Amino acid sequence: MSEQERQLRTLRRDLHRHPELSWCEFYTTDRLVAEIEALGVDELYVGPEILASDRFRPPEPERLEEERKRAREAGVDTDMLDQLAGGYTGAVAVLERGEGPTVGLRVDIDGLPQWESDDPDHTPTAEGFRSNHDERMHACGHDAHAAIGVGVLQRIKASDFHGTLKVLFQPAEEIGAGAAAVVDGGLFDDVDELFAVHVGLDQETGTILPGIDSFLAINGFRAEFTGAPAHAGSDPSEGQNALRAMATAIEQLHAIPRHSDGATRINTGQAGGGSAMNIIPESAFIEGEVRGETTELREYMERRAEHILSSAATVHECDVDVDFLDGAPSATCDEALVDTVAAAATQQGATVVESAENALGGSEDATRLMRHVQRRGGRATYIGVGASNPSGHHTARFDVDENAIFLAVDVLTDAIHSVASAEE
Repeated sequence: MSEQERQLRTLRRDLHRHPELSWCEFYTTDRLVAEIEALGVDELYVGPEILASDRFRPPEPERLEEERKRAREAGVDTDMLDQLAGGYTGAVAVLERGEGPTVGLRVDIDGLPQWESDDPDHTPTAEGFRSNHDERMHACGHDAHAAIGVGVLQRIKASDFHGTLKVLFQPAEEIGAGAAAVVDGGLFDDVDELFAVHVGLDQETGTILPGIDSFLAINGFRAEFTGAPAHAGSDPSEGQNALRAMATAIEQLHAIPRHSDGATRINTGQAGGGSAMNIIPESAFIEGEVRGETTELREYMERRAEHILSSAATVHECDVDVDFLDGAPSATCDEALVDTVAAAATQQGATVVESAENALGGSEDATRLMRHVQRRGGRATYIGVGASNPSGHHTARFDVDENAIFLAVDVLTDAIHSVASAEE
């Protein structure tokens, strides 16, 4: 194992021990900034310098303070915490190497609210880098993504690359919010070629998917039902049962007809309400999501869901406030860039897998960055890197073969050089 590979493995394992949720990546940002500053780049933008001030789904102040305290206990100094105040996390590192294209690389950095397995045969447990926090873990490989970003910076800096490289360490992917804030922040307005990357995806180490565009467009929603309380024994007819409205809505939401034009999905992930068994519930809520094979199909699901939520409230004489979020669209990879990645993968001895053979069915807010670059005349692709993950993403036993990190660095470095050379 080379010195760089040892360094990237150490970084990945440190980040794995310190997973942080969306908009609370304080330790993660601090650790990455230290790596980038030690490497030396031409420009480094941190936290609010990369994000629009108006973010989607910011954390509650109480949770922010709790996460700041945790980061402080893990060694993050006050100056950095102040710079990231309010949960404005993440970083963009820039290398400027003369005339040439501006190439962007996007990696995400947040963890998930998932307990990590403590089974002795789970590699992070066996080798001592299991999450320090039982209620969260890196269950989607974002720790590996962050290491890949640092590795590419190292390699490009030491090379004869001509152009500008911007590496985005993006927060808040798991809630579909980070990419929108970066787009609105403006730092990626000048990107000509954009690469986004993800490890795992139930593919074996040594495989590369050079252009994934089977992601479903996604949007989340929250519906707040308001009724009227009453004594459940003496005056049940005086109440307006918000919990019944919620239950009716859930049943009908899952009955939305699937669309003939492509895949559609709906999920009610959280629901609750009421205060006691003998009180007619005056409030209830649903949090859920809709997805579609295209943005238009997602919008079809949104319209049907909103109609059902409104109708369920009416039937039970309640009110409902429905808040749809600003989710991620679908996206299409540019064939020329896909071919560039495929050629780089072949050069590195990887097995190239056509994405159409392995449609993923998930969603990713990198699609928002991809569309932004493409609408301004640039090109983009989303790359999958097989990592022999022993279980699916977002599970307690998720892990990655760290050799995937090193292969990703090799392939991305070659691909970035290729697009720069093509424009000389």
